Amino acid sequence: MAKTTSNKFKEAVEATAEIKNCYQPGLKALGAYSAKVALTDNSLCNGSVDIDECVRTKYPNSNRWDYCIGYNNKAYFVEVHSANTAEVSTMLNKLQWLKDWLNSKAPELNKIKAPVPFYWVMSGKYAIQPNSPQSRKIAQAGIKPIAKLSLTQ
Repeated sequence: MAKTTSNKFKEAVEATAEIKNCYQPGLKALGAYSAKVALTDNSLCNGSVDIDECVRTKYPNSNRWDYCIGYNNKAYFVEVHSANTAEVSTMLNKLQWLKDWLNSKAPELNKIKAPVPFYWVMSGKYAIQPNSPQSRKIAQAGIKPIAKLSLTQ
């Protein structure tokens, strides 16, 4: 069975004015953090975008989300951030910013987001107390810090 040549992720990025010039092949946009993502099949990687860097001047005081990855023509959103109790509110603000941005500024990316699209990848050790209010808040938001994101078909 032949693989599709259309890159819906790249098309969605190019249709999003604020990041249209920020597309990178493979996981290049993640730089050193690309090691935090494992791909089952590299040929299914549609590219990546450093959202934070692309929109920094437009939203200088916002809690911006880090990255978007295209895999098998679906969009995954990755935030590499420390996972401690003090950072939970920052992460929830980043997630809300991303959801608002997707709805208002990036509808094409929003259309192709993966069934489970948002990932908090820990930059260090996990330090959120179980059963704490912060732990409950991230569970309610549907994000759980993970050490590494593995994308499969």
